[in-house]
Amino acid sequence: MLAGAAGLGVEMSGAQADQLVRFAALLVRWNAVHNLTAISSLASILSHHLLDSLAILPRMSSIFGEKKCRVLDVGSGGGLPGIPLAISCPQWQVTVVDKVEKKAAFLTQAKLELGLSNLDCLHARVEDVDAPPFDLIVSRAFSSLEDFVRVSAHLLAPGGWWGAMKGVYPSAELAELARAMPDVRVVDVVKLDVPRLNAERHLILLQRP
Repeated sequence: MLAGAAGLGVEMSGAQADQLVRFAALLVRWNAVHNLTAISSLASILSHHLLDSLAILPRMSSIFGEKKCRVLDVGSGGGLPGIPLAISCPQWQVTVVDKVEKKAAFLTQAKLELGLSNLDCLHARVEDVDAPPFDLIVSRAFSSLEDFVRVSAHLLAPGGWWGAMKGVYPSAELAELARAMPDVRVVDVVKLDVPRLNAERHLILLQRP
């Protein structure tokens, strides 16, 4: 885990790496019963899920540095990317939300087993969430860019950022977002290079005036 994180330019302690591996093992156990993710092997979860989630951190660090911030993971599912972010960035207060009860139950169990005091878990539709605003709202394979922004806009802090994790470059989604929400600005599209993962990955960074 440490080597994979280093390949991304992400520094972490041995204890954090151990927590990530424990989280992956927990995901494997729950997935056998609850079908949380299509990827079921520990090795694949480490590369396709955990390293993939951590790949956004170098760009996020360039925005937030070491400051404390509030992060919302929309449609978190198996806790991705929210739980890896909470483990790697203890100064962040991360909230993970999912509308599916079994997934929300897993998120709560992960919080308890990993002892993550900086993680909050919600069983809700994101459009129904009533919470203080977030500095960063992230999603991974959640929905179209337009839907992602629409359902979470009421939770974004002034000057806050949306970070949408996508596979191939989402040209059609970006065009539709520009048509539907011209006030939302595409600040950056970052091509991510994830160790051990032979697939395209992009981070779409958005803001509004």
